[in-house]
Amino acid sequence: MAGKRVALALGSGGARGYAHIGVIEELQDRGYEIVGVAGSSMGALVGGLHAAGKLDDFSEWARSLTQGAVLRLLDPSITAAGVLRATKILDAVRDILGEVRIEDLSIPYTAVTTDLIAGKSVWLQRGPVDAAIRASIAIPGVIAPHLLDGRLLADGGILEPLPMAPIAAVNADLTIAVSLAGSEAAGAEEPAEPGSRARTEWLSRVWRSTTALFESNAVLGRFGTDQTADRGAGEGDSTVELVDATKEAESTRDATVPKLGSFEVMNRTIDIAQAALARHQLAGYPPDLLIEVPRSACRSLDFHRAAEVIEIGVELAAAALDVLENRPAGVVGED
Repeated sequence: MAGKRVALALGSGGARGYAHIGVIEELQDRGYEIVGVAGSSMGALVGGLHAAGKLDDFSEWARSLTQGAVLRLLDPSITAAGVLRATKILDAVRDILGEVRIEDLSIPYTAVTTDLIAGKSVWLQRGPVDAAIRASIAIPGVIAPHLLDGRLLADGGILEPLPMAPIAAVNADLTIAVSLAGSEAAGAEEPAEPGSRARTEWLSRVWRSTTALFESNAVLGRFGTDQTADRGAGEGDSTVELVDATKEAESTRDATVPKLGSFEVMNRTIDIAQAALARHQLAGYPPDLLIEVPRSACRSLDFHRAAEVIEIGVELAAAALDVLENRPAGVVGED
């Protein structure tokens, strides 16, 4: 290995983003120096806290959260353009961060977000770190968009779930990407836990009650809703499956089909779309090392499970770095 200067791309994926903390901890324990970081959504939050030198404080706070505390922090709303305002969570993050600007950080940092009106990605590389994080974590329909400098900004994972491009110019020996949309093992399901079904049903009820209000939101009424960007349909994607609808219906008539609530359907739809986009980004900007956190690691809003998800990140990073460090010279980046 030529050196240990690392540029990190941290992907989006809700509470699975706690795994980013574990990856960073493992890198630091092995003597790697992170010299640049870009993140989308939870990746932007963890990346910004690390760049500001406050990740340990955040990790300690996150590990202390109970399920009840998380529900209170999510701050449900029936009037905002999202089920959750998340103001209380951002207040807590702001208290940990302090008043710090991106241009004053010790390493280059990019928070990726999406302009909902222009339909384009926006890279935030100047201004307050907390405002950049707030814009990047605005999950569509879940957390209200953020108005910044005349732009209506939402989750960076909408268009760039694994932001490789922003770290392309960082002076580093290695580029490492951490995807939160890894494939699930065959037949694997997200682990059930006491109260999880009740929590999901509660979120579904809140989601249904706010959907009509979201559609008539004043901002969308002003700009119109037909503002989506044209994107390719993914021709040639190896994941496309062609089936006969009639035969499929007959063959699965007696099969057991998972019962998904409206919130679970929306959550899985976002996960699938982001996984597909991440594959295209990896093809355009292949990293030297890819660490994939499986979607089954935890549910997107399981923010009370910090300790176990951080440990998953540590374990996955350790396994990937073992392979990387044992490769013969000259083959870094090959899988």
